[in-house]
Amino acid sequence: MHDPTIQTPWNPTGPRDRPTTRAAPLTDRQSSDEKRMLYADLAQAVEGLLAGETDWIANTANVAASIYHSLPALNWAGFYFVRGDELVLGPFQGKPACVRIRIGKGVCGTAAEQQRTILVPDVHDFPGHIACDVASRSELVVPLLRDGRVLGVLDLDSPIPNRFDEADRQGCETLVGILLSAGGI
Repeated sequence: MHDPTIQTPWNPTGPRDRPTTRAAPLTDRQSSDEKRMLYADLAQAVEGLLAGETDWIANTANVAASIYHSLPALNWAGFYFVRGDELVLGPFQGKPACVRIRIGKGVCGTAAEQQRTILVPDVHDFPGHIACDVASRSELVVPLLRDGRVLGVLDLDSPIPNRFDEADRQGCETLVGILLSAGGI
């Protein structure tokens, strides 16, 4: 029997009412191996969603929704895209967000400027953090890089301090790689 408290990513190759096999939701006690299994299942679902689609709005919207509805303890998941010297809000799931962030400002702008993933255990300890949602306590930002150029960032926020770890970083970097290989961005 399917446990309704476990969110299951949509399986685009199978019936919607049949749950896919995957690891249980993330918890503080969950092993890195269990997290990696969850991300592997999510990556497979995202690959199916993006197969044959090259429109960047459609693809980033589906990736944001897949992440938000598959990973527990998130209050925001979405994208910002580089426009000149700032990041501009793209498709997301969660409460309304800051629309523009200067490159180099906040966690998103810093990740874009430094062209590297930034994992922040407690946003209150990050100098210059931009509080779009005061409930956010931890954040993970992965840059979208192509040919040495930043196109944007994937941003995940959680109301729980220390929500993100190395397995989350690796898993989200894999998801960004799948998105970039789909084309359109």
